[in-house]
Amino acid sequence: MLPETTYGAPERHLIRYSGRADFTPEVIARAAGTSVFTESGRELLDFTSGQMSAILGHSHPAIVATVREQVALLDHLHSGMLSRPVIELTRRLAETLPDPLRKAMLLTTGAEANEAAVRMAKLVTGRHEIVSFARSWHGMTQGAASATYSAGRKGYGPAAPGNFALPVPDRFHPDVVDADGSFDWRRQLDLGFDLIDAQSVGSLAACLVEPILSSGGVIELPPGYLAALARKCRERDMLLILDEAQTGLCRTGDWYAFEHDGVVPDILTLSKTLGAGLPLAAVLTSPDIEQQAHDRGFLFFTTHVSDPLPAAVGNTVLDVLVRDRLDERARHLGTLLRDGLDDLATRHDVVGDVRGRGLLMGMELVGDRVLGAGGADRLGAAVTRRCFDLGLHMNIVQLPGMGGTFRIAPPLTASDDEIARGVAILDEALTAAVRDL
Repeated sequence: MLPETTYGAPERHLIRYSGRADFTPEVIARAAGTSVFTESGRELLDFTSGQMSAILGHSHPAIVATVREQVALLDHLHSGMLSRPVIELTRRLAETLPDPLRKAMLLTTGAEANEAAVRMAKLVTGRHEIVSFARSWHGMTQGAASATYSAGRKGYGPAAPGNFALPVPDRFHPDVVDADGSFDWRRQLDLGFDLIDAQSVGSLAACLVEPILSSGGVIELPPGYLAALARKCRERDMLLILDEAQTGLCRTGDWYAFEHDGVVPDILTLSKTLGAGLPLAAVLTSPDIEQQAHDRGFLFFTTHVSDPLPAAVGNTVLDVLVRDRLDERARHLGTLLRDGLDDLATRHDVVGDVRGRGLLMGMELVGDRVLGAGGADRLGAAVTRRCFDLGLHMNIVQLPGMGGTFRIAPPLTASDDEIARGVAILDEALTAAVRDL
């Protein structure tokens, strides 16, 4: 429980919405750059970029100026009306992407974007079955939640019919190995689709995946995997939908993570990073798919589709990414962060693996090996608390049987010194947590 304030217990009237996790122990008063500040005056380095979204840091002056100007000019319209910020953002997004991704729709959240993408895929293909990874997270609305397997499936009644889970190609926890003991992701992928084909009623519509699983433990797909998955989709006339909520717009060092693999999806969804912390999402697809959807009466009419205020912010995000060459900055900072985490792994037995790309990194704890059964879960919670006490906000993914993986995603605007300071705090927290447990 949060400490009492002049207003009483802050969470007294809040519905708790994050499963097992508690709210942070202090109320946040303001944020700037890479830091958030509590009401007590403490500074916390924000190594989650808010909700993995604030790629330009908090209160970026260009974003602040855009919001002030735009909210006084044009903030919200009827969903059938268009404004200049919307027209410009859809054009500019298309120009950042390879052919044939030339058509865009602007929405608010990642769940909403994935919902629209799945709905479009079902309408265009005339089918209803959706494939996604067994540790996926695509959102909490009905279609997106039905394609989400990492959490939130139990107790809510039937999911949408025709959803299938594909095994996650996790090299640190390999399900299938070859004669030499190496991870055999090709055989795993074949077996996964053998099972999907056996269960399908002949209505496979789309495969919805992240190019780097984030909530699933920061799992980077093996080289060649995404291309092989795209072939599996083509063989079955399925559409490939890539969810780049957390990987899009320079976070991984490329403008889009799929560029790393040379694979272009049929439908791309963006959110989180597009608004740099404000509610903005997008669905992008080809003119052919858009035309087919339109001819069939595609309907995704929401209150805030094509709103001008978030679209103006999205244009400013693109301005800053280009002007400050933040794709290069993400690669530079990612190298510093990776080197620091690799050094921690050599000095702390409880660090089992470091993985990821650019400024989306994962560090997996293997506390069970050192502390016994349940050790990784206890250690992860202890390290998170200790980091908070020392001035670093961290997020740990805890999946059944996997211990814990820290998702580390500082803003692309962080300084070299802030990256080093965050790693140093994590080093101190690991030492203290292991000692105290």
